[in-house]
Amino acid sequence: MAFQPASNGYSAKGGKIIRCTRCMMAADYCICGCAEPEYLQGEHEVSFCLLMHTDEQYKPTNTGRLIEDILPKHCYRFYWHRTEPDPEFIALIERPDIQPYIIFPGDRGGYDHRVVQKADFSVGIKPLFIILDGSWRQAGRMFRLSKYLQDLPVLPLQTQRNSQYQLRKAPDDFHLCTAEVAIELLKQHHQEAAGKKLDDYFKHFNHMYARSRREPVNTNGPE
Repeated sequence: MAFQPASNGYSAKGGKIIRCTRCMMAADYCICGCAEPEYLQGEHEVSFCLLMHTDEQYKPTNTGRLIEDILPKHCYRFYWHRTEPDPEFIALIERPDIQPYIIFPGDRGGYDHRVVQKADFSVGIKPLFIILDGSWRQAGRMFRLSKYLQDLPVLPLQTQRNSQYQLRKAPDDFHLCTAEVAIELLKQHHQEAAGKKLDDYFKHFNHMYARSRREPVNTNGPE
């Protein structure tokens, strides 16, 4: 695995740390070798689409990458733009064999007619779970301001899970990070093995990142 200083796109605390270019962890704490890909199949096959805010691109605390590591054949990533969506994203959600759902709370008002309670597993149709990958404030803005998302059904995540994400402060314990959302969706849609594998990888990510904060790491650049 190649290592390099954090990209110029990430200049917050930890910006001088030499990081793995793939998992973005500090080089001494790289977790890439721990990822065991899972390949979904059968009548309950699902896929994920990360619609990522550009602020997340270089953040080592982003957990969307974990989904890509565990589900490489079942996860797409596109960068969000308010008025000019990626043409490949539009092509994906318009595929006749795909039923896209935006994963978002269903109790905010103003879009009740779009809220559904379960995914459709009709023959020949595969659910695509679109996760707005950004801070909670950014995700709300992405949801409201993207006209090209306004006709898509909204699937609220129903879970009792409290977040175990330790690297950013959420408004509430029940506000889950991106990887945790995918974990719960997998478990709720008959993909328990994949959900457990992603959950274990997520916990390892949390543990190793916490260690990298406590222990000395390699840095690059002037103090």
